[in-house]
Amino acid sequence: MNGQHSVKYENTLLCILFLAFGFVFFDRLAISFLFPFMQEEMNLTNTDLGLLSSVLALAWALSGAVVGAYSDRKGIRKPILLVAIILFSLCSAISGLVTTFLTLLVFRLIMGLAEGPILPLSQYLMAEASSPKRRGFNMGLLQGSAAGLLGAVVAPVVLVGLAEYYGWRHAFVLSLIPGLIIAFLVWRFVKPDDAVTSERKHIQKEKVSFIDLLKYRNILVCALISCAYLSWFVVLVSFTPTFLVKQRLLEPSNMATVMSCLGIAWVFWGAVVPAISDRIGRKVTIIVFSLVAACCPIVLMFAQGTLLLSSLVILTYTGLGCFTLFMATIPAETVPKAQLATALGLIMGFGELVGGFAAPMLAGLAADHYGLSAIMWISFFAALTAAFFAIFLKETAPIIVNKTAVLSSNNLGGI
Repeated sequence: MNGQHSVKYENTLLCILFLAFGFVFFDRLAISFLFPFMQEEMNLTNTDLGLLSSVLALAWALSGAVVGAYSDRKGIRKPILLVAIILFSLCSAISGLVTTFLTLLVFRLIMGLAEGPILPLSQYLMAEASSPKRRGFNMGLLQGSAAGLLGAVVAPVVLVGLAEYYGWRHAFVLSLIPGLIIAFLVWRFVKPDDAVTSERKHIQKEKVSFIDLLKYRNILVCALISCAYLSWFVVLVSFTPTFLVKQRLLEPSNMATVMSCLGIAWVFWGAVVPAISDRIGRKVTIIVFSLVAACCPIVLMFAQGTLLLSSLVILTYTGLGCFTLFMATIPAETVPKAQLATALGLIMGFGELVGGFAAPMLAGLAADHYGLSAIMWISFFAALTAAFFAIFLKETAPIIVNKTAVLSSNNLGGI
């Protein structure tokens, strides 16, 4: 009976957190999809778009790392998650009411502070509730497929459609509704934090600093990969809608189609890449699929015709499948459980500071000075850099590690 209840809750939690983190990216990417509609009315530049992405990413980095560590020390998850969802939903809706760039910037900053803790908290809750045989699969669906489905498949179609028919302001305001529904589901169905104080005392005994975590080679390497991959992702997803409309001269509807294909690839590879890594290893999987991901900006620059462009985008937009590996799976297989949320927040924080904060700001400046194609080359080299860093990972995939241990044991036995 307990087993059945556990499986039921595992599935319920997966669905709720899938919606929660997916909607985080729905709101985060909304500014990219709606920017071509906002640009003329608010007299915005590509540098402004880069700054909007950068400020949000900076807030993600700070709040993700700080709140993740705080939740590990205090054992508090659900209340923080609930408040964060309500707050970022409100800020996203208010973005549709602003009249100045500075006001928009402030609300994106607050929204980033609210969104930052959601990934480390969600992954901790999911790892805690998952059976061992489903932990990697659940974490992959939560981080890879959820963000892709709602943030990159649903969001461009819904937001661009609303912007074309009702205006971009309505598109922002209406985003409040699903956020409040998800907050209700978290309040109603997610179990309260464990009231047993012994676990919290154990966590406090295991308290560790960021410096201590970086002494784990895999945590340091994952933080470096995060910097490169966040640069690839944030630059690409922030500027591609504007690049397709302004540089490639696509109609907004065709742009939305291509962006939805990015989302389809995100959902597909978000589940497939972690599954492949279970069989062939985390390290080689990140290297191979990072090299493929480097081809995506090249496709966006040179592929002709919406059908060919969309098809090649699906085949090459593989990088989001790697995110679960270096942001969740490898850390979970490297550090003690009591340090996991802190480690996840640290890796995400590094990535957001460099790839989320600095990279889009520099990309926006480069686009204004050298043309929009510059952002694609920045994304290309960022993916290559991620592949290079992955060379230094220590393998953690259970199948590969256990096989290596057996072979070593056999060799020693034969000596």
